[in-house]
Amino acid sequence: MLIEFRGSNFRSLGDEQVLSLVPSSKHSECVDSTIFTKEKYEALSVVSIYGANASGKSNLIKAMKLFDRIVHLSARSSSTTVLPYDPFLLREGYNLKPTEFEITFITENNIRYRYGFSFNQKDILSEWLYRKKIGREVSLFVRENDIIDVSSGFNGASKLIEASIEATRNNALFLSTCDMLNVEEAKNIFQWFKYFNVVDGLETEIEEITTVNLWEQEEYRAKIKNYLLALNLGFKDINIATKKFEEKDLPENIDKSTRQSLIGQLEGSTGFLVKTIHQLYNEFGKQSMQTIEWDMDKRESSGTKKAFHLSGPILWALTNGGILIIDEIEAKMHPIMTLDTINLFLSAETNPNKAQLIYTTHDTNLMTYLNIGRDQIYLTEKNNWESTELYSLSDIQYKDPKKEHPDTDREKRYLEGRYGAIPVFGSFLSILNK
Repeated sequence: MLIEFRGSNFRSLGDEQVLSLVPSSKHSECVDSTIFTKEKYEALSVVSIYGANASGKSNLIKAMKLFDRIVHLSARSSSTTVLPYDPFLLREGYNLKPTEFEITFITENNIRYRYGFSFNQKDILSEWLYRKKIGREVSLFVRENDIIDVSSGFNGASKLIEASIEATRNNALFLSTCDMLNVEEAKNIFQWFKYFNVVDGLETEIEEITTVNLWEQEEYRAKIKNYLLALNLGFKDINIATKKFEEKDLPENIDKSTRQSLIGQLEGSTGFLVKTIHQLYNEFGKQSMQTIEWDMDKRESSGTKKAFHLSGPILWALTNGGILIIDEIEAKMHPIMTLDTINLFLSAETNPNKAQLIYTTHDTNLMTYLNIGRDQIYLTEKNNWESTELYSLSDIQYKDPKKEHPDTDREKRYLEGRYGAIPVFGSFLSILNK
C-alpha cells in the first residue's frame, strides 16, 4: 500500500512536492468506499491529478518512474554509469543541488517503511531507510556519501550486510546492493516494489508485452477477454497467435540497408500476432453464422489498441493488489471507457485486493461522474518562478463554507478557475487582427 511520494529538484519540480494518499482528516470530504485500511494505516484507492499543459503533471509521474528505475537498476550498472540527474534549471543554484526522492509504503506484513535518496550526476549523496512496526519509527540505515551507518535492527546476515557496504559503489544504492547480495530485509522490500508499475498513457505499445505474457496464463486470459468485451470495442472475441518472423512483416517505408540489418537480427525469431474476431453479416444486414478476423495493429482504432495494451497492467494490479500509475489515462479513449476502468479500482467487488490507481488527466467529466472525495483530486500549477506546485482540493480553504459547498459542481468550478491549475491564455482576437 502506497502512503506517500516526495520529490524535489527534478525537471519542473523545484522545491519538494508531496503526493499523499492518506485520507483527509475532514471526513466529510472523504468517500468511505475509496479508503483502504491496513492495520492502523489508511490510504486512498484512487488519486487523480489535473493541471494545465506544462504544469508538471507528467514530471511528477516521471519522478516516480525514475525512482523505481534507479532502485532496480543502480546496483547492476557499471561504475562509469552516469546517473539520470535532471534538475530544475529556471532558478539559480538548483543545478548544483541534488535531486531527492522519498517514498512511504506498507508491506504485506503490515510494516511501514520510509525510504529515500538524493543524487547528482555522479554520486548517490545520501540514502536512508526507516521502519515502523509498533511505536516510534526506527532507523535501519543512514548513508552520507560513502559512509553507510547500519543499525542492528536491519534484518540480514551480518556478513552479507558487511559485504553490501563494501560492494556499494558511489553511483549505486545501498538498498539495491543489499537486494543483489540477498540481504533478507532488502529482499522483502523489493517484493513490494514488484507491484509498483508506472505507465505512459500516450506510449502504451511497450505494455503489450506484459499483456501478451499474461495471456499465456489461463486465469489472466479469461480476465483480459472479459475486460475487453465489457468495454464493447466492436469485436466479439480476441486471440493471440505466435508466428515466425517473415520479411513481409517489416514496414515498407524503411531503407534497404536498415531492412537487411533487421532481417539478419530477426530471422528465425518468433513473435506474436493479436487478432480480433468480428461478426459477419449477410446481404440483408442480418447476422450470419460466420465471423471474420483481422490483425489488431492494422485495422483497429488507437483507442482499442490502447485498451488492449493496458488490459494486462490493469488486471495484474487488480489481481495482486499492486500500485498502477498512468500518465494521460484518457488519451485515445472514450470518456466512458476511462470512467469504467477507474471504477474497477473504486469497487470492492472488482478490487478486493486493494490495488491503488494514480493517474493524470485532462478529462474534467471525471470530476463529475466519479464518486471520489476532494482529497483524491490533486492539481498542479506553476508558481511565480515556474516551479510546479502540487495540492489537493482538500487544501483549498473557503471563506464561507456555508455558501460554498465543497462538492458542488467540481467540474464547473475547475473550468471557471476557482481551483487554479488551468491554462491562462492571452487574447486570440489580437492575434487574428494582426
